[in-house]
Amino acid sequence: MTKTTLATVADRHKAMNTWHVVDATGKTLGRMATEIATLLMGKHRTDYTPYMLVGEGVIVVNAERIVVTGNKAETREYTYYTGFPGGLRSVKLADYLKKSPEELVRLAVRRMLPKNQLAAKMISRLKVYKGAAHPHKAQKPAARG
Repeated sequence: MTKTTLATVADRHKAMNTWHVVDATGKTLGRMATEIATLLMGKHRTDYTPYMLVGEGVIVVNAERIVVTGNKAETREYTYYTGFPGGLRSVKLADYLKKSPEELVRLAVRRMLPKNQLAAKMISRLKVYKGAAHPHKAQKPAARG
């Protein structure tokens, strides 16, 4: 019988201090979001434990240069409710790309995370920036494909 190793507190602290920089230039939105969600959850680590926060931090730069394939930009709509009667609103993906591409990346990654209380902590470790500059030099992030 083999013994499985679960994450320890020391492993968790090491993971929490690891950051990656993802350049979104020319990347497809969904494929990039799955890669980011995997890093945030910690599924790429050998000590992955579903009920512990062992994921790493991710910094996304150049969010305005992401690519969507096909005719998704014109056909895909994101709906939300304002909380008032008759307040159902919808926004096309093309409008999201023009107005706030960083929110579009955050939304795509958020929907790929598990639907539990850890997801809020995971998504707080995602930093998305429209341009190439980011203020996280002190975290010593490693460049990631």
